[in-house]
Amino acid sequence: MLLPSPVRILAPQLNSLHGVRVSRSIAMAAKRASADDFEEGHEDHVSSTALPGKQPTEQFPESQKPNAFTELMRAKPKIQPTKENRDEPSKRTTFFGRDGLAAYTVDPASFPQSRVIYYNDKFTVINDLYPKASVHVLILPREPAKNVQRGQEAFDDPQFLEDCRQEEQKVRKMVAEELRRRFGKHSSSEQARIQAIESDDPPAELPPGRDWAKEVISGTHANPSMNHLHIHVLSRDMVSEPMKKSNHYLSFTTDFFIGLDQYPLPSDDHRRNYKHFPEDMYCWRCGKNFGRKMAKLKDHLAEEFEEWKKE
Repeated sequence: MLLPSPVRILAPQLNSLHGVRVSRSIAMAAKRASADDFEEGHEDHVSSTALPGKQPTEQFPESQKPNAFTELMRAKPKIQPTKENRDEPSKRTTFFGRDGLAAYTVDPASFPQSRVIYYNDKFTVINDLYPKASVHVLILPREPAKNVQRGQEAFDDPQFLEDCRQEEQKVRKMVAEELRRRFGKHSSSEQARIQAIESDDPPAELPPGRDWAKEVISGTHANPSMNHLHIHVLSRDMVSEPMKKSNHYLSFTTDFFIGLDQYPLPSDDHRRNYKHFPEDMYCWRCGKNFGRKMAKLKDHLAEEFEEWKKE
């Protein structure tokens, strides 16, 4: 990512004065652990978020059978914004760069349901624009005093943390049901349940099937790439086209990813000022070490994905 223009202009002059010290400082800054959600080659999508949003997503295609998630996603008649039903701050219509998530908290009703899954007075839940797994959504707190803070500071407030935990549990269940809907037919643990559902005389109580909740992870990044607080809820497979860089993978498979059950952090916890990622990437499923060979890891994850679905 390019440095801000004033730094780009001054850097050559500083290099001539201080030699290698400047280049080392820049290199160290670049190596600091970051989630880096700003994708290379997608600057047009992340430079600003306008209301209403137009970015489509295919994360949650319509189900053939009704379920809780698809009912939430079902198209509803458009309500024309009025002074009574529209958030007052919605007069501001564009949020640039790292402030892009603010648009969804200010006026979520302006976005299509392909982007905003649902919202209430306290939270907006959206599909991640660059999902890092087969299912990946974000919970966005709407309280302005809190959502401009990192989790390390915001979750020092016990009431706010409890509110976020409750919403997180709702969304985790929703994601688990979407995993069942999408991959249940491939899972050996689901077959008895599927047969019971499809039988001519279904039992009053269905077999439990696979515990898809165990396949869901959630939390925040120690050094978020976006300015507004967001809680990731995603499947653990780590398989998606936007999963391109080592820091993408490490940001969800190391202690850089902080679960809400770990907050509030102790004052001396290193994750309050997270420095650098570990050197190596390990497969989340089998533990194999891939160093920093992202292409090989991605191929391996695709193979593991097929086996994971069959469990």
